[in-house]
Amino acid sequence: MIDHIGINVSNFEKSKVFYAKALAPLGYQFLSEFSASPTNSAAGLFGVEGNPDFWVGQGDVNTPRLHIAFRAESREIVQAFYKAALEAGGQDNGAPGLRTHYHPNYYAAFVLDPDGHNIEAVCHGPA
Repeated sequence: MIDHIGINVSNFEKSKVFYAKALAPLGYQFLSEFSASPTNSAAGLFGVEGNPDFWVGQGDVNTPRLHIAFRAESREIVQAFYKAALEAGGQDNGAPGLRTHYHPNYYAAFVLDPDGHNIEAVCHGPA
């Protein structure tokens, strides 16, 4: 089981705001921040119910860009994620809808974050 994942971003403050807004419909909150120091770059921790499982840090942006999928409990939450992410400055990379080539109930939306990482919200349950 994965405990957490971290990505590098080119503008920590911009990405912190983006992810706080985009992930809010999924129940994520900005939990804490580490300030930059001589040995570490700034980093922000996001999670649900106090569990910091998604970290965003200032640094050289990952190449190739990453694809990260967040689980959503309903299709409505996928839609709310998509709307919030676009309003926060994300770019459309796939509107909410079924992707039946994965399986019959795969309902997802895709947005590119400020650095081009492909961020997805997905619900696997039936409508």
